[in-house]
Amino acid sequence: INHHVFSTYDSGDEAPVPQPDRALTQGALKTLASKLDDLSTCNELIGKHGAALQRSLSELEDLRTATDGTDKLKTVNERATLFRITSNAMINACRDFLDVAETHSRRWQRALQYEREQRHHLEETIEQLAKQHNSLERAWREAPSTHPGQRTQEGDASDENEDTEFFDAMEDSPAFITVTASDHTQHRSVRLAVETLDSGSNNVQLRRVRRSRIPNKPNYSLNLWSIMKNCIGKELSKIPMPVNFNEPLSMLQRLTEDLEYSDLLDRASRCESSLEQMCLVAAFSVSSYSTTIHRTAKPFNPLLGETYELDRLDDFGYRSICEQVSHHPPAAAHHVTSQRGWTLWQEITIDSKFRGKYISVMPLGCIHLQFHSSGNHYVWGKVTSTVHNIIVGKLWIDQVSKKKTILSQLCNPVTGVVADSEGTAHHIMSGTWDDKMESAKIVESSRGCGGSEGKQKTLYQTLQPKVLWKKYTLPENSENMHFFSSLALTLNEPEEGVAPTDSRLRPDQRLMEAGLWDEANAHKQRLEERQRLERRKREAQATQVLEEDIEGFQPLWFERRTDDSTGESTYVYRGGYWEAKDKQDWSQCPEIF
Repeated sequence: INHHVFSTYDSGDEAPVPQPDRALTQGALKTLASKLDDLSTCNELIGKHGAALQRSLSELEDLRTATDGTDKLKTVNERATLFRITSNAMINACRDFLDVAETHSRRWQRALQYEREQRHHLEETIEQLAKQHNSLERAWREAPSTHPGQRTQEGDASDENEDTEFFDAMEDSPAFITVTASDHTQHRSVRLAVETLDSGSNNVQLRRVRRSRIPNKPNYSLNLWSIMKNCIGKELSKIPMPVNFNEPLSMLQRLTEDLEYSDLLDRASRCESSLEQMCLVAAFSVSSYSTTIHRTAKPFNPLLGETYELDRLDDFGYRSICEQVSHHPPAAAHHVTSQRGWTLWQEITIDSKFRGKYISVMPLGCIHLQFHSSGNHYVWGKVTSTVHNIIVGKLWIDQVSKKKTILSQLCNPVTGVVADSEGTAHHIMSGTWDDKMESAKIVESSRGCGGSEGKQKTLYQTLQPKVLWKKYTLPENSENMHFFSSLALTLNEPEEGVAPTDSRLRPDQRLMEAGLWDEANAHKQRLEERQRLERRKREAQATQVLEEDIEGFQPLWFERRTDDSTGESTYVYRGGYWEAKDKQDWSQCPEIF
């Protein structure tokens, strides 16, 4: 039975019905069709004889002599008899049709239930195969023998957490309760850092009009299972995928898209209170997930050495540079400098797995943010994104942490408390990751409210919450443009003077954006094959000189250093990119496209 089910899904066709069941089904359908024809015939006869009877009754009412009345009464009786006969035939045909339908409907319900059970069994089998595959991978990695192509321990760090259990956020209620203070308790003057930009900034004129639309996404059909059936348990970056599963942006551009709400950091840099500053930084960290609510397609995996720059000095006061510093595992380094008082940098390693029913994308690494005037340094990490219903059903995204779901698709709640170094709470953060975040100043707190599992909850009395961040409305027709935001629509816009390794110049991505998916797939296959050949060359060279770095690749604009705050080795910007751009000297850049 299992073999029969899998061969059915492999072909992408409907499951073959056993011959006896097929004969019974066809016989039942023929019987029902015959009964339906009888009903149609009876309906026509009833209509015909009913109309004749009605005419006879009308003529009977118009009679004036007794002789004419006798003849007409005879005619009426004959037609009434015909009407009664056809009505009885109609009733009998309806009863026969109902009997046949009821008899076979029970058998069809059993067949439908059987198909549901088979589907459920198939899903469980797929999930079990994925788990067995992962167990085999771990057993192979833990074997005493090593192989030249074996992945490093750092690259597999996320695999050790594959069995981590996730819990829905609604199962664990917050450890605090908030009550908004009445108007007469708001006599204490509290200035939260939620002011808007200076009125003068509203009059800033952008030096360049950016594009506001891209070609509509074409509607191409694709047999998903025929592609995904051989990918269960594999790392997503190692699976050859057609562009049908992509959006026309690279992972470097998706990282840069986190800057869509950079105004939160501009406001935070002007805060005199570090607590108010922390509220805005927390809101900024949540805002980066707002673009994922409808974005279920994967970005292009950058080629090794691929870069992406975003120069918005004239518009928003910052400029950003990303570089793909590793291919297996995929890792990107990112550096942003703002003229408005802050610097952000990060190295993110993407570990992604296909589990049969869902895809998990696990960003590993830390995001660093430092404000120039105060020197305050913030560090945080990204959560795991999971795309559900890959094979069957409507796609939806869940954002989870290692221990529990902190961002849930059902209501997308985000809550938190901002406290000082002594643990005293000062602000309550609340909102949703796909809409807005608010902050409320705490004016009084008390403990003692009983919670689940005997835990005590703290009761906070707060001022009226103030909105720190609100998601921008998506552009018109965004549903046909990959649900891109206003910033995302401009990320792949052609730009003069960028490095020859910039993502904007990647041909398969450009062709996909233009709607030429067949040509894009051909270029994508060419680029991936070229990258595999380059990797084999580096591996051969590394083996000859006994280098530990199997990639044998040194990034052009980033270098590895030990971070003072975390003690971990990470890639940081070494400088030189913007100077090279000013001189238009790209002689160091490799030819990757």
